[in-house]
Amino acid sequence: MELPPQRRVYGRRLGHRLRPGRQALLERALPRLRLDLPRDERARIDPAGLFPAPVRDLWLEIGFGAGEHLAHQLRANPDVGIIGCEPFVQGVAGLLSLLEGDGTAARARIFPDDGRLLVHYLPDACIGRLFVLFPDPWPKKRHHKRRLIDADTLAGFARVLRDGAEFRWASDDRDYVEWTLERVAANGAFVRADPGASEAPARPADWPETRYEQKARAAGRAPVLLRFVRAPR
Repeated sequence: MELPPQRRVYGRRLGHRLRPGRQALLERALPRLRLDLPRDERARIDPAGLFPAPVRDLWLEIGFGAGEHLAHQLRANPDVGIIGCEPFVQGVAGLLSLLEGDGTAARARIFPDDGRLLVHYLPDACIGRLFVLFPDPWPKKRHHKRRLIDADTLAGFARVLRDGAEFRWASDDRDYVEWTLERVAANGAFVRADPGASEAPARPADWPETRYEQKARAAGRAPVLLRFVRAPR
């Protein structure tokens, strides 16, 4: 069995000091929803034991930002459980504030660290949908090694996604779009969900626009939304 990846999170984990209410919410709610990694490197997380009630499917969002997309998907899919990964404390607090009191938090689990670490501990073919939306593009060439999408990451995604599962990815950085398309093609485990469409097909009805995407459009950057499907093994 492969060893877990040794990952370094680049960028900030903590920004400005949280407001007292947000800090109290973080301390109160995160321990109930936090997903911790097994101590045994050979262990696998049991998806059936993540939530208090059974769910129809398990989805994963890596880098959920302020949490708007994840919260929307929980509300729109009441029979789905979602694991969200986000190392930035302000983002975690933002998601908790969106989930507070609406009954969806029971179907959410939060891993407050690099999602690639979590992927190692997930069993094969357990994820029905994967979201990686607007990851840091690290535009300078010397920083490209910091990009989330690489051969190892895609191999992990291909392992944990079920056959036919959807992988959604988005960016407003043109170079990162081309980078990702090249590496997904080289991986060979994914096909485009909309092969007859243009590179930037129409937005699916169940893909809400986030604040980051709105800011990108306002700044004149055209986001590209890509959908891939895990090919049969």
